[in-house]
Amino acid sequence: MAIGDLINNAVDLLGRLHEDTQSQEEKDLLLASSEALRFIWDTGQTRAFNDYRKGLGSDSPPHIVAAFDTREEAEGWLNSHPNPPHMAYVLIADKYHVVADFTASNHRALLPHPSLELYLDALMRDGLPPAAATFHSREEATSWWNSQTDPPAQAVIQIGSEPFLAVDYRDLSHRALFPFSLSQRLKKTQE
Repeated sequence: MAIGDLINNAVDLLGRLHEDTQSQEEKDLLLASSEALRFIWDTGQTRAFNDYRKGLGSDSPPHIVAAFDTREEAEGWLNSHPNPPHMAYVLIADKYHVVADFTASNHRALLPHPSLELYLDALMRDGLPPAAATFHSREEATSWWNSQTDPPAQAVIQIGSEPFLAVDYRDLSHRALFPFSLSQRLKKTQE
């Protein structure tokens, strides 16, 4: 089904459910859901929404809206952005951060966030698949990953004795390698 038809049908369904429900709280939730879909349509974000939906089914790390090599680059982007994507994820040196835009106090920030560590931990609990490739060094692995012409959205690889998650953020033309040991660091901070 085309994304436009899907959105229109979903808005219609939400409207019918809204009419049939008695709870004001549920009516408010249904209305907010319908308005969110209309916002996507009215602001011309249907393609981005469709791409986002496809990514949800691919069991990939949390979606990011931008990737930066340095914190200075990221802060420059944030400070010059006319309307920062509040609560969206960005990568800074391949570490997840959440964008905070507090309009009432005119304050913007990039806050470290453990979403990747949580994702890696969940993958480890489910059991990792065999490594797609094995390398002696990170440089060798990076070179291999960047040379792939049509890589999967993600793959488990081995560098030395450590498993890594290789991720291709296609919509941003950014590729990254994340050590699964990041999930262990999260556990240590929680203890």
